[in-house]
Amino acid sequence: QFLESGGGLVQPGGSLRLSCATSEFTLESFAMGWFRQAPGKEREAVSCISSRGLITQYADSVKGRATISRDNANNRLYLQLNDLKPEDTAVYYCAAIQKFGSVCTPFDDSDYWGRGTQVTVSS
Repeated sequence: QFLESGGGLVQPGGSLRLSCATSEFTLESFAMGWFRQAPGKEREAVSCISSRGLITQYADSVKGRATISRDNANNRLYLQLNDLKPEDTAVYYCAAIQKFGSVCTPFDDSDYWGRGTQVTVSS
C-alpha cells in the first residue's frame, strides 16, 4: 500500500506539498498518479507521472498550479500545490497507474492506493 502525508488546512493562495511513500512496492515499477475526491463529488484525476518521471500530465483544474514529481531512489511521490483555491478542498490519494496514456487509469485494487490525506482550503 501507499501512505500519503502533507495535507492540512491552508488559506486561499497558500501552498502544500503532498507526499506518498511505500515500503511494499518498488516505486520505479509504476507510473503513479494523484487523485482527489470532494464530498458529494466523483473522484477525479489530478496528475500523473511516468515510471521514470519523464512524462507528466495535469488536469486542467490544476494546470499551472501543481507539480508532480518522484524520487524513485527513496520510493516517494510528491505533489506540490500552489495558489490553492477553496475548490481544491478534497481528500487526495496517490495510486499506482495501470495504464498510462492520454488518460491515466489507476488500478482498481485497493492495495495500489493510499488511504488519502485531507486538504482543506479555507479562510
